[in-house]
Amino acid sequence: MNNALDVITFGEAMMLLVADQPGPLEQAQAFHKRTAGAETNVAIGLARLGLKVGWASRLGTDSMGRYLLAAMAGEGIDCSHVVCDATQKTGFQFKGKVTDGSDPPVEYHRKGSAASHMGVADIDEAWLLSARHLHATGVFPAISATTLPAARKTMDLMRGAGRSVSFDPNLRPTLWATPELMRDSINDLATRADWVLPGMEEGRFLTGETTPEGVARFYRRLGAKLVVVKLGAEGAYFDGEAGSGRVAGFPVAEVVDTVGAGDGFAVGVISALLDGLGVPEAVKRGAWIGARAVQVLGDSEGLPTRAELNAARL
Repeated sequence: MNNALDVITFGEAMMLLVADQPGPLEQAQAFHKRTAGAETNVAIGLARLGLKVGWASRLGTDSMGRYLLAAMAGEGIDCSHVVCDATQKTGFQFKGKVTDGSDPPVEYHRKGSAASHMGVADIDEAWLLSARHLHATGVFPAISATTLPAARKTMDLMRGAGRSVSFDPNLRPTLWATPELMRDSINDLATRADWVLPGMEEGRFLTGETTPEGVARFYRRLGAKLVVVKLGAEGAYFDGEAGSGRVAGFPVAEVVDTVGAGDGFAVGVISALLDGLGVPEAVKRGAWIGARAVQVLGDSEGLPTRAELNAARL
């Protein structure tokens, strides 16, 4: 069973309802149904590139849970460790539509959801260690008091077994009791990762540094082998064992939906590094997929197939 999977991720999937017209959410009359979730966006993106991906979570047995499970399985993702619990409800969210390139309004309905009941007991160590890589984010540990220790343990198990771990801070202030707890918890989790992928605004809050170089140095001092600081349209800055540098962003004609861009970026970096590419090439792939993600409505619709990646020579 050794390395049966390429990547495993733990996290909450939510049903996403995206307004079809711009304006306040309360005025929206029609919505498009999609999937949402930081970890599941990455899982979908990696699976579309042909990697063998496993996802662990909890869902309700309601229509939303059935929809999400079918969608993830339909992407070719191993859902054998998704527990469907008839006593719990599936989380969902609303997202507004914007036309000016700004972040759309998002409204979560996830408190007390099935995924929030996940804990250390949900970790199947043999299954987890069958993968060569773990992707973790700051969302799953923020959901509840039991998911934080579960997130720590998955990262510790993988590091202890010599596997690689990537971590995207993915700050969700509304899920944490205080900003200080969020900062301390996220930075503690970052010490357990090989590859840390913060956005510049996140990095400023988490580290107190005001430059990409400063943010990267902060996490390199904590033990990260590679830090990639996302700079939006400007691309990204990286600092790793083989050196540092910048990669330019890809031009985008029209920004349709900014949500999911960071997850797309993570898909590019992780897939390229697992493909054996160098860091500059990996960051370039991340920037390309991130640029694709902002040009479509929905969190994962812009994630490419391996054929599209090959056509772009990335």
